[in-house]
Amino acid sequence: MKPKDVQVFPVAEDIRVLRSRTWDRLKFEIEYALQKGTTANSYLIQGDKTALLDPPGESFTEIFIDALKQRIDLEQIDYVILGHVNPNRGETLKVLLEIAPQITFVCSNPGAISLRKILPERELKINVIKNEETLDLGKGHHLEFILTSNPRYPDQISTYDPKTQVFFTDKLFGAHICGDRVFDEGWKVDMEDRRYYFDCIMAPYARQVAIALEKLAQKPAKIYATGHGPLVRYSLTELTHSYQEWLKQQKTQDLSVALIYASAYGNTTTIGEAIARGITKSGVAVESINAESADPEEIKAVVEKSAGIIIGSPTLGGHAPTQIQAALGIALASADKTKLAGVFGSYGWSGEAIDLLEGKFRDAGYKFGFNTIRVKFKPTDVTIKTCEEAGTDFAQALKKAKKARKPKQSAAASGVDRTEQALGRLVNSLCVVTAKQGELSGAMLASWVSQATFNPPGLTVAVAKDRAIESLLHTGDNFVLNVLQEGNHIPLMKHFLKPFAPGEERFVDVATEEAENGSPILSDSLAYIECRIDNRMECGDHWLVYAVAEKGKLLQSEGITAVHHRKSGSHY
Repeated sequence: MKPKDVQVFPVAEDIRVLRSRTWDRLKFEIEYALQKGTTANSYLIQGDKTALLDPPGESFTEIFIDALKQRIDLEQIDYVILGHVNPNRGETLKVLLEIAPQITFVCSNPGAISLRKILPERELKINVIKNEETLDLGKGHHLEFILTSNPRYPDQISTYDPKTQVFFTDKLFGAHICGDRVFDEGWKVDMEDRRYYFDCIMAPYARQVAIALEKLAQKPAKIYATGHGPLVRYSLTELTHSYQEWLKQQKTQDLSVALIYASAYGNTTTIGEAIARGITKSGVAVESINAESADPEEIKAVVEKSAGIIIGSPTLGGHAPTQIQAALGIALASADKTKLAGVFGSYGWSGEAIDLLEGKFRDAGYKFGFNTIRVKFKPTDVTIKTCEEAGTDFAQALKKAKKARKPKQSAAASGVDRTEQALGRLVNSLCVVTAKQGELSGAMLASWVSQATFNPPGLTVAVAKDRAIESLLHTGDNFVLNVLQEGNHIPLMKHFLKPFAPGEERFVDVATEEAENGSPILSDSLAYIECRIDNRMECGDHWLVYAVAEKGKLLQSEGITAVHHRKSGSHY
């Protein structure tokens, strides 16, 4: 594994990027789950005055300060512009202030409040900016600031330099990828990572992100100088269009969930985002609301239009924060009992806030879409995966309830009966896809499987977006395709068809051995193929996964493949 380093590169006239890089995963958060490392991008603008944008968190403090000292006398830094403020940056900011106490911080008003909490012992110089406010650095760099806040980042701002047409977008358009490319040459290889990043931390705030994009569209841009990953130059038009399309998908869903939370140390936010990821991947929209900054009327409006309500809270001093108690009161007063409910939270010792939320919903007569989630201290990868699966269960319950309310229509009346009958006559082999990554594992029964190429030997598997295993099947991941044997397939088919609870182990009482790629081989299968995913394509309600067959073996030389016959193309 490569050590951490800082890559410095010119971006435009008088502008350089300092990319603090790590090939390791930094933290247990859902947007890092693809485990491709990350870059924390900071920017140095040197006009007559000097501005440093978004110094990195404490993981990079030492190497970043060393790299910065090689480029500039720190006492020459006039401004530190913060696209958003979080405690993780506190250590780096302390070191900067010790060397350069003259620094003036530039941030939004919520950012200034957070900054004073992070550095309470300091006398800070803060320039609190408003939307469209400007800062003249000289040499034509007349920076413009645009508020692009959302509930997760209520203090977020984007910075625009009209001279170079560089847009410093902070979280927008980023991705957690570590590599040597500063810009997005060959940008198509990054799109899966950018989409995953969007789904994790943008999709639950689609309304606010859409407003931010409208503001950005008013400025001509040549480069998106992102907070993470390669800078966007070559795919600027395509990525902007993709964001608009992804946002449109969220806004046009006919079912939505109100996810209301507060978070003391970020753990409750992480849990909520994992739940939201499970919901949105299932084709149901999420409107996430930070109760600490939301207006009561906003909470009421979102709750009234949503089909489900999920509330998450930390426990502070044995209680839920005041804002959560107020939001709970609004939700109970605004939502009828037909709405599905959910409760989650994190705690250090007791967890009374979670019990309070659950008890209030239960006493009011609400049904729950998943078992209440209680997480002690910081969530792990396994916890996050369990939360995502809980979100998927919640979304599926909403869709099932909606379908039950819909009047039945005869197949003949629908006008698609003949097409469905014809499509259903496609015959497929029965297989089980298995995957394992560290402590995470998954499996699914699959029948939409086909050989796709001779050279290299490759195959495709269609994976429904709401499958739990989907998050383990991204480009570069490994899996095993276990082909089931006719006459011996019923026990395995029944086992993997049954509904599993979130986080439930899939291989209990199933004979397995470990493949070379780490995934389980089903000992009772007819044959197995070890696969590496080379590409994914989004196809309606499924992902089409193309994988290269790297190794395989026929386990039963006299057996034949179990096949699946359907009567309709409208279901498996």
